[in-house]
Amino acid sequence: MKKVIKKVMTLLLIVSMVFVMTACKSKDEASILIYDGQFSEMRIIHQMVKLLVEEKTDIKVTIGEEMTPVNTYNELTKERCDLFNSYDGTLLTTYLKQDVSDVTEGMTLYDYANEQAMAKDGTRLLAQLGTDNTYAIGVTKEVAQEYGVTTISGLVPVADELIFGAEHEFFSEEGSMKFNPLSEFYGLEFKEVKPVDIGLKYSAVENGMLDVTIVYTTDGLNKKAGLIVLEDDREYFPDYNGALLVRDNLFEELADVEPDLEEILNELGGTMNNAMMTDMTYDVDVNGKTPKEVAEKFLKDVGLIS
Repeated sequence: MKKVIKKVMTLLLIVSMVFVMTACKSKDEASILIYDGQFSEMRIIHQMVKLLVEEKTDIKVTIGEEMTPVNTYNELTKERCDLFNSYDGTLLTTYLKQDVSDVTEGMTLYDYANEQAMAKDGTRLLAQLGTDNTYAIGVTKEVAQEYGVTTISGLVPVADELIFGAEHEFFSEEGSMKFNPLSEFYGLEFKEVKPVDIGLKYSAVENGMLDVTIVYTTDGLNKKAGLIVLEDDREYFPDYNGALLVRDNLFEELADVEPDLEEILNELGGTMNNAMMTDMTYDVDVNGKTPKEVAEKFLKDVGLIS
């Protein structure tokens, strides 16, 4: 009997040691994996994370291949990546497949989405960065001048004369902030609807192939293409407050290497606004600077790295 107990105790000890070894990473193997985004804003933020973490800790940050946000979130929930730049509106409507109307009365969208994500997937948003990169509808200057539209509702009586185009993802059924729900909500019936490659959307606008498109409020290409952003007068689109989205157990895994990792990442909180991010994306998309160059300048300007 004593031999059996001894064997059981030895086995439990081995199991516990394996658990500790797998749960915690040593200094030499401490790393963070981020899959890069399809937009300059995400790429810039990811470079900020790499520069900040690698200067202040012994953790190596790897920025991997580009993925769609939905695929990246799936990798996050499967613990095959560690964090990426996201938005509370995206977390709620695209990843959790809920709507603004589901938000508990008295709670912010940010707090509600975080609560739901933790309960369902073990993921959560860190401190808000200060940007609100929500969806918006943009029209060409010619459309704005000819029809005098300043709001999305103003498009309704003239939509049948206009061509709408957007990236393929905006026509998917992943979440409520997509083309069909938007069209039904506002009663928009366009002359023609064109899904386009995300890299060609702004070229299509500048070449006169599209009259109306979906844009993001912090995208510097809006300025380059001369788009007029319409007022969302019926408040269809929710806030899309930028924040790092992480798997919660990341900090436990790296606690022995850097117990203050969450606090270090949260140093990015509140450091930027929409105008600043628009200028940064413009520098990448129009002026030809790299996301790393733009990120490094910003972090130095705000005193987060030397």
